[in-house]
Amino acid sequence: MNPSVPRPSGSTPLRRALPYVIGAVLLALLVLGLRPRPTAVETALVAIGPLRATVSEEGKTRIRDRYVVSAPVTGQVRRIPFKPGAEIVAHETVVAVIDPLPASPLDARNQALAEARRDSAVAALEKSRTAHELARRELARIEQMFAAATVSPQERETAQLRETAAAREVIAAEGALRQVEAELIGFVPAGSRAATPVEVRAPVPGRVLKVFQESTRAVTAGTPLLEIGDPDDLEVVVEMLSRDAAAIPAGAEVELDQWGGPRPLQGRVRLVEPAAFTKISALGVEEQRVNVVVDIVTPPTERRSLGDNFRVEARVILWADAQALKVPSAGVFRRSDGWAAYVVRDGRAALTPVQIGRGSGVEAQVLGGLNAGDEVILYPGDRVADGQRVRPIQVKR
Repeated sequence: MNPSVPRPSGSTPLRRALPYVIGAVLLALLVLGLRPRPTAVETALVAIGPLRATVSEEGKTRIRDRYVVSAPVTGQVRRIPFKPGAEIVAHETVVAVIDPLPASPLDARNQALAEARRDSAVAALEKSRTAHELARRELARIEQMFAAATVSPQERETAQLRETAAAREVIAAEGALRQVEAELIGFVPAGSRAATPVEVRAPVPGRVLKVFQESTRAVTAGTPLLEIGDPDDLEVVVEMLSRDAAAIPAGAEVELDQWGGPRPLQGRVRLVEPAAFTKISALGVEEQRVNVVVDIVTPPTERRSLGDNFRVEARVILWADAQALKVPSAGVFRRSDGWAAYVVRDGRAALTPVQIGRGSGVEAQVLGGLNAGDEVILYPGDRVADGQRVRPIQVKR
């Protein structure tokens, strides 16, 4: 190097410091590259709003009062012209006509036998009446002699027994005579005019639900002919697990969905039956179930298409609060003997104990540990730990 050429002032220290600067930058980049990145987590806010606890089961509608019209007499029922759904008027619509069966014709032989039995019954009645009159007079004489103390008490009691027995024989003879006379009345001469047909009228207004005897046939008294009911007077029967039914209070509100209409129907629990029954589930498990009877509050004009034995989805409201502090159920989990949640604070997950009340399955009531506006981590699992850096991805619910 030529000593006569001057060097730039300060160039040597800058060149000496440049490698250190580059190394520091590379080291910083290396540290930043090796530093753990925040874990992306889904979060939701603790909010105040409506919350309710419900229990849902399938149910079926049924007409509250059903009436089975039966044949009042034995006879030949004519063809019933009504079909299910036909409208009827109480005490006006003739739902069935029954022609009485023809009586057995009385021939000469049967007539002679019947008259002979009647004559025998008349003779037996006269004999029993004569015997009773004698026993009564004898008792009167014994009573007079007993009053004069000329007969013993045993003789008086014997006379009383004979009079009582004779009176009973008179009653039996009169009954036998009436039976024989009834047999004669039951016979009519061949070719005589038949009895008047019996018209069966509807006992209540409504519609025909089922026709048991449609064609002409002989029926006995008490044979069911058709079933009548009012489709507007419906109730819902829901088979619920006994543990769920035990928590349902009388008068609880019910929403009836999936019935075919655009909006759910409103109902109210009228009765939780006191006796349960065993039912086999689709998986072959024995379940104790209870019938819960629900009255439909929605007017019939808004559910005209709903009929008897229709399927509905019943949602019974066990508890409701319009201003409940609530958190998504996916944001809380069991820990030891209680509940806990991860709350995002300053970019880190903070493990927080929580007191949980009632729940709807999707959301849970917060009784303590969380405040409105807190951001909780959903589905934390094992990938989140207390103090871990997280990157929230808030989910709108």
